[in-house]
Amino acid sequence: MRRLLEPGLSLVQDFCEADIWSGELPPSRAEILRRVPGVQGLVSLLTDRVDAAVMEAAGPALQVISNCAVGVDNVDLPAASARGIPVGNTPGVLTEATADHTFALLLAAARRVAEGERQVRRGGWKTWSLDGLLGADLHGATLGIVGYGRIGRAVARRAVGFGMRILFCETAPAPPEPGVSAEPVDFDTLLKESDFLSLHCPLNEETAT
Repeated sequence: MRRLLEPGLSLVQDFCEADIWSGELPPSRAEILRRVPGVQGLVSLLTDRVDAAVMEAAGPALQVISNCAVGVDNVDLPAASARGIPVGNTPGVLTEATADHTFALLLAAARRVAEGERQVRRGGWKTWSLDGLLGADLHGATLGIVGYGRIGRAVARRAVGFGMRILFCETAPAPPEPGVSAEPVDFDTLLKESDFLSLHCPLNEETAT
């Protein structure tokens, strides 16, 4: 299993014998295949590809796969289903944190924060000026959100506080978000009318193109 944060790690170790990968980098595929034979459970992170070959190497003892991530893109779900192996994940735990980070990046890009920080550190800043690192306002700008799921809606809630116009593009019907006036549009309209674009859709065959 991959190393978890406490108290989760202790809970697992108290319950069963755990073979823990403690390396800073993810284990190689060869290392995963070497270590999984005979395990009853597998705890993976989003950087670990758990496909049919890994399940086959684990053998019939494998009873459960726990993916420490919101998504399960790295797990071959059909292969797990074919073997009757349940797959668990951790949905929702990073919704608000991801939305916070999204707005941190939006503000940093709009107000040229990283550029200004680099200028100061290299000794390039001399004095205030009217046109120095002007950037762009979020207030009153249009935010386009691609993918209006939990994270997309959390970003929209934050955009309300900045007085932004909010557009979104979503393939499935999106439930209304209380207190948020967001307009559903097609993708071309989203690109044409948005001042800022934020992507919150899963990577799959549809979104990759």
